[in-house]
Parts: sequence; structure tokens; C-alpha cells
Amino acid sequence: MAELDKDLRSIQEARSMVEQAYAAQKIWAKATQEEVDRVCSAMVDAAFNASERLGRMASEETGYGVPEHKKLKNQFASRHVWESIKDVKTVGVVRHDPQTRVYDIAWPMGVVAALTPSTNPTSTTINKILISVKARNGVIVAPHPSAVNCCVETAKLMAQAAAQAGAPEGLIHCMSQVSLQGTNELMSHRHTAVILATGGSPMVRAAHSQGKPAYGVGPGNVPAYVDRSADLEKAARYIVASKAFDFSVICATEQAAIVDRPVAERFEQLMKNEGAYFMDEAQTQAMRTTLFHPDGSINTATVGKSAQVLAGMAGFSVPSNARILVARLEKVGREEPLSREKLTTVLGWYLVDGWEQGCDRAIEMIMFGGRGHSVIVHTTDDKIAMAFGLEKPVFRIGVNTMGTLGTIGLTTKVMPSMTLGSGGIGGAITGDNITVHHLFNIKRLAYETVAPPDSAMRPGSRSAGPLFGPDAQQIEKIVAEVVKDILRAR
Repeated sequence: MAELDKDLRSIQEARSMVEQAYAAQKIWAKATQEEVDRVCSAMVDAAFNASERLGRMASEETGYGVPEHKKLKNQFASRHVWESIKDVKTVGVVRHDPQTRVYDIAWPMGVVAALTPSTNPTSTTINKILISVKARNGVIVAPHPSAVNCCVETAKLMAQAAAQAGAPEGLIHCMSQVSLQGTNELMSHRHTAVILATGGSPMVRAAHSQGKPAYGVGPGNVPAYVDRSADLEKAARYIVASKAFDFSVICATEQAAIVDRPVAERFEQLMKNEGAYFMDEAQTQAMRTTLFHPDGSINTATVGKSAQVLAGMAGFSVPSNARILVARLEKVGREEPLSREKLTTVLGWYLVDGWEQGCDRAIEMIMFGGRGHSVIVHTTDDKIAMAFGLEKPVFRIGVNTMGTLGTIGLTTKVMPSMTLGSGGIGGAITGDNITVHHLFNIKRLAYETVAPPDSAMRPGSRSAGPLFGPDAQQIEKIVAEVVKDILRAR
């Protein structure tokens, strides 16, 4: 009975929030660009100033990651994302081509259902609220059950800042009564216009099954190829730091280093210098059974944990300066659990002979889990980098950068976002980093520029027959008439 009551409360909360957001959005849709930008700027300041507190809340509530790194992600999701979209026009005429006489007019979608994960709860909440409101939408956040409090607090402070800056009350919400039934009610509600889902594969499939526009982004299984031409010191520093960042809960974190054999010995030592602990075979086997259940699903108790915690769970110890654990692997696929996505501080290690083998191994990993997501390449040979860009079935190819920070747009010039599309090959509608452009539509006002052809203005031929032949009843009537004529003739 208690579970039923919880489900009913969650369903009712979702309905109430959608109705309120729908009413507020109809008002917000009439806002000027100046009003929109003033509200968004106020929300950004509120979220940025609270980034440390929200990061600490997220880490304490979920048990995942590093508070200082979550603070950085919150800062990124607020100020860095805002810098990338603040000059984007989202009201009225946003583009005009004098040559074609076409005017592009922005039109909001309505109410956004924003599903957020437990791994990056506050930063994803900040990101989604900001891009939704900038596009003149209402938004309801549906947090992961293990990250409710930190998401509610994040949405609350942004909603307060928005209202104080002139946004209508009820534009921004976050569910506090979370259940599967309530989240389904949020997604399926008739006033929900678009779904923005970040999380595991089941959540993304549910989002895509609603018969509504949905941006669903799921897991990554990011390979990092290290070529013999690479700046090895930089590559080692970046891969270890990226894998250790927030204890590896960003979906674009490197999941395996694929190393060119001629430089492997030196690169291994450089990795060790950065804090990589290479496990022996017995430790690797213990880690396999610690991280994954027999059906291949991850043991959630291992997500976002330090190398020391993971080693202890697997029954061995590592030095206090170990930042990540490295497993030497030979295969990719179901027979090798550690070739899967590992949202924690364990990195696979493969040796290859040359970049062509490295390319093949990377594709194996991507196709096993992470289609459409990302790949990292460390090389000083632009031809190799381009070969990876042309050949890999992913939509982010980071060159000589950290997987975590490069793919989200902090250390590269891709569009900053905490929500990374995996394209058609990954079951998503786009391979873009999801941002404000994806949350409003474009109307086009177009003037005639070419007179219609003469043939379009002349009346059609009166002798032209019907476009389609007679139906069965008409055929039967015609046959009967013909038969009568034949009989008369006799």
C-alpha cells in the first residue's frame, strides 16, 4: 500500500507540475529577448555561486564522485554553457536573408520533461533548465531517485532567481516524489512537448517510446588510442586525470587505452608516474566479478568510487597515491566484462601494432557498447586523426584532449553541454551536444521570388480522365450493361 501511495503521489505531482509549467510557459512565450536573457543571467549567477554547495550535496547524497570536481561541472554547466548561448537569438526573427527574402522566426516547443542521472545530477539539472528557459520553454526535472534532494535544491534556487528577474511563477519545477509511474506520467502528459533524457539505456528507451519528440542520450564506451607519434607525457597525464576526474562518472570518460606497441613500455611507465596502478591477473579477475554481475549489468555500489575503495571491495590493497586501476585485456565483448563501460576508476589496456589495428580495436569497443558516442585519439599525425574521424561510428572525436572535459566542450570548441547525443547509430535523434538550438523550432516567412510557370496558371484539359480507375461496384455495373447489350443483339 505504501508503494502504491508513493506512485499515486508521484503521478499527481507530475500532473500538477506540467499544468503549472504549461500555464507559465504560455506567458513566457511572449517574453522579449531582453527579458529572456535577464532571467537566464540571473539563474546562471545563482547556480554558479552555489556550485560548491550543490556539488557537495550531490556527492553526499549519491555517494558518487569528488565534490571538488562536481563543483567544476556545476560551474561549467552554468557560466560556461551560458557564455556559449547568451548571444543566441531565441525570440522573434532570428535570421534574415535579404537575397532569398526568407525570415526565420523562433518558436518555443512548450514544456520540457528533463530526466537527469545520478552520476551528474546537479550539473545536468543546471544545464537543462538553462537551455530550456533560454528557448522560452517551461521545464520539469525528473531526477534519479538517489539524487532527489540535490536536484530539488538546484531547481529551487534557479526558479527563485528566475522569478525575481521577471519570469512567471511555475515555469521551473523538479519532482520530489519520484517513481517510475510518475516519470512516465510526466513524459506522456498531453502538455509535455519534448523529452530530454540523460541516463541509462532503459530510461532512454522509455523516453523514445512516448510518441513525442525526445532527445535520449545513453552510455558511452570511449576508447582512447595512443599512437607512436603521440606526445606520450601529455597523453599519460590526460588519460589518468580524465579517468580519475569525479571518479569517472561522466559518460565520455576514457574506458580503455589502446596503445601502439612500440611505445607501450614507455607509456606504461608514464602512466604509473601519473598514478595508474596496473593490476595483475588475479586482481583483474577479482575486479571483473566486483564491477559486474553475471548478466553483464554493473554493480552500482562500485560506481564513482576511488581506486582504494574499489581495490578494497575486490579484496586487495593499492598505494594511497593510486588514482586509477588499469586492467590488461585481450578481448572485447561479453566474454570480457571489463571491455564494457565502467563508470568508476578502472581503465582497460590493449596493445596493438599500428594505428590501423588501433582503429579496428576502437571500433570493436564502440560497437560493443557506446555506439555513436565518442573516441579520443592521441597523435601528432593529422592524417591518423582524420582517419579516426572518418571511420569511427561516433559523433565526437577528441584529438589530444581529455575525454571528460574535451567532449563536453570545456577544453575544445564543440558546443558546451552535459547532454551528448549519440546519433542514429546510437538510437538518438541527433549526434550533437544538446543545447538551446535543439529546444526551439523555426518558422519561415517567405516572399515570392520567382513567378509561377505558365503551365501552372493554365486550366487543365477537360478530356483528362479520373486519376484512378472505377471501383468494384462500378465495374460490376459496367459488366451488367455490356451483358444486356450482348443479349439484345442476339
